[in-house]
Amino acid sequence: MTHQPQANEREASFQQESWCDVDPPAGWDDLLDLMCDHGFGGMAQAMQLLINEAMKLERQAALGARPFERTPQRRGQANGFKPKTVQTRVGPLQLAVPQTRGVPFYPSALERGQRSERALKVAIAEMYVQGVTTRKVTAVMEQLCGLEVTSSQVSRAAKALDDELEQWRQRPLGELLYLFVDARYEHVRVGGVVVSCSLLVATGVTPDGKRTVLGVSVSRSEAEVHWRDFLASLQTRGLHGVQLIVSDDHAGLQAALRARMAGVKWQRCQFHLAKNLLGYLPPNVSQREASAELRGVFNAPNRAEAERLLALMVAKYAPLAPKLATWLEHNVPEGLTVFDFPVEHRRRLRTNNGLERLNREIKRRTRVATLFPNEASLLRLATAVLMETDEEWQSEKRYLTQVTPSPAY
Repeated sequence: MTHQPQANEREASFQQESWCDVDPPAGWDDLLDLMCDHGFGGMAQAMQLLINEAMKLERQAALGARPFERTPQRRGQANGFKPKTVQTRVGPLQLAVPQTRGVPFYPSALERGQRSERALKVAIAEMYVQGVTTRKVTAVMEQLCGLEVTSSQVSRAAKALDDELEQWRQRPLGELLYLFVDARYEHVRVGGVVVSCSLLVATGVTPDGKRTVLGVSVSRSEAEVHWRDFLASLQTRGLHGVQLIVSDDHAGLQAALRARMAGVKWQRCQFHLAKNLLGYLPPNVSQREASAELRGVFNAPNRAEAERLLALMVAKYAPLAPKLATWLEHNVPEGLTVFDFPVEHRRRLRTNNGLERLNREIKRRTRVATLFPNEASLLRLATAVLMETDEEWQSEKRYLTQVTPSPAY
């Protein structure tokens, strides 16, 4: 019985004939002339000829037949060419992409180019995350890759990144036991004028003890309206169950908390209270002594002892430094709310230092840009940093070992 070659054998045989025994391409002489006459100056045209001829041969292999060849091995029909301009290190190439009918086909050389284009977009996005300006993006890509990145390419990459970041900012939230909020400032150009823009950030602790970044907001004011809108956006996304809010005494925050989270306990950051103390010390009061006494209040075993120690401080400094005594009496109790929560939680809840460290990481990135061209660019950078941090937190161990608050000790 005569052996009949299988389909895959016929295809392999055809590809071997097509790629190894085929006559030199029609443009081969032109290619040699270009290289001989222009040397490296003709590299772009030579590359263009090579890729075009290679794509034709690859289409032949995909169809299983040469142009106009009638053979049972043919799997489809050629369907002309589609023009495409590709930017490369040797310059723009005007390519004629072969088309087919009846069989799927796309040149592998251009598939690699698509991957490079995606890599380019990722690189541009990463530079934005690092706070690099559009002008610097163009210069860097031209120096490193030999490619001129247009403003429209940068804008498209930024748009793709913005969509991903916006989706993260609007993701649904759930029950959070503890909420941490903070604000910092960056310089933004608005209408040709450089203004100070507030950046609000919120983090929280979930019932299973994990930290999470909840959201971020950018506005030209840290006033009550910005805080109120920010808190409202968190609630709209499903935030509920909050039992304690930890923050510094930011302008407008207290009014916003009364409007949006009435009844939720507030812990004023003890670290910032200790720093604020220094501004009320007169020359006749020892800074070291007063600071040690305040630390004693904060480190007390329970609220009753903390209030007793605070009363002693107020009585001691009332005749020596009345402004200091008044400040202690009206402000330090705001830092004692943490005593209403379990001992296991107090070390994490007494200050806003965890969020402060996160803000320092944002500052480390924003230092590169120095001045943002608009509020959107600041929001883009801050969101990218926070999104990255949130992903890291999800893989970490629990932030709190016990997350169901019990009666105060």
